[in-house]
Amino acid sequence: MAAVTGRVPFIAGNWKMNLDHLQAIAFVQKLAWTLKDARHDFDTVEVAVFPPFTDLRSVQTLIAGDKLPLAFGAQDLSQHDSGAYTGDISGAFLKALDCRYVIVGHSERRTLHGETDEVVAAKSAAAVKHGLVPVICVGETAEDLEQHGAAAVPVAQLRAALTGLPKGADVVVAYEPVWAIGSGQAATPDQAQQVAAALRPVVSELLGDEAGQATRILYGGSVKAGNIAGFMRSPDVDGALVGGASLDIAEFSAIAQFPKHVGT
Repeated sequence: MAAVTGRVPFIAGNWKMNLDHLQAIAFVQKLAWTLKDARHDFDTVEVAVFPPFTDLRSVQTLIAGDKLPLAFGAQDLSQHDSGAYTGDISGAFLKALDCRYVIVGHSERRTLHGETDEVVAAKSAAAVKHGLVPVICVGETAEDLEQHGAAAVPVAQLRAALTGLPKGADVVVAYEPVWAIGSGQAATPDQAQQVAAALRPVVSELLGDEAGQATRILYGGSVKAGNIAGFMRSPDVDGALVGGASLDIAEFSAIAQFPKHVGT
């Protein structure tokens, strides 16, 4: 797939609120060893972990010190650079920790913390401003799906998030149907492809045609080693944002090694 599109597949593990900094060190070491033993080619499939804020310095030190080929990012950031925002984390702080990525607008942030499309847009802009690549999450609930169809809500969310970003901005888009997250019921590859194919023209329209072709679109929602190959056969699906399965080293490693069982 990468050879055809030029987009390097991306497997991202969102740990959510799991693993303290000591557990994170042990986990990342074992994950790197497991992938090395499997002769994983990180140039062919990029692998990244997204630990809690308190783990980031430990993960950074380990990856830099041992020269591990894993990427890492944060699960959220503030739309503000600095100031009286207790508990918030600036993109500048994340960049200083060598984070490459940051998740923006995850459905749990939208639902549990009331993040609006406007907030997600401001956070996406803050990420780009500080040299981070936002992993912009979009997705519909079961009710949205029934009322508006599969692509309408994700397309509107992405349009809002990208408005105001500079042409050519480096972003990743993650389509996460809310009804599939943690449910064990993933979307079908056809459903994921249908939405991804509707999202890509939005990127082209707002960030330019070159960005539209280069931007990686991920699927997220009950991703497992047993279903990843189906998603990765889809021409517009370039990887996965993995939740629960990213906490299982054997399962996450198997997901990252999808080329071995895609048949391409």
